[in-house]
Amino acid sequence: MLIELDKIIDPRGNLTVAQGHDKVPFDIRRAYWVYDVPGGESRGGHAHKQCREFIVAVSGSFSVTLDNGHERRTYLLNRPWQGLLVGTGVWRTLDDFSSGAVCVVLASDDYDEADYIRSYDDFISYTGDKR
Repeated sequence: MLIELDKIIDPRGNLTVAQGHDKVPFDIRRAYWVYDVPGGESRGGHAHKQCREFIVAVSGSFSVTLDNGHERRTYLLNRPWQGLLVGTGVWRTLDDFSSGAVCVVLASDDYDEADYIRSYDDFISYTGDKR
């Protein structure tokens, strides 16, 4: 689900804020960013069992494909005041990074390798093969 964040317009430069339980529907436990992605490379390629994420293109653009085991949908992220909410049990792949793109991810949980599903076949088994 795409969520519009408040965009405060100011001639000195615009400002957008993401707060947990305001527009982002969870406590933010972790933030990380992805940048300098070489042309043609993909990021993501996993799902989470418990962790929810809010993905924002704070600079440039990239595509996020979400797969729930039954259907796939691709979102173009290119506005720093808009983010994509990714729930649990959803496979995500980030592609088509523009030059200089910066992806910020706000996560509901601390890093835990046991929360990751890194094989697509394991993901389909986890989702109960809904396809």
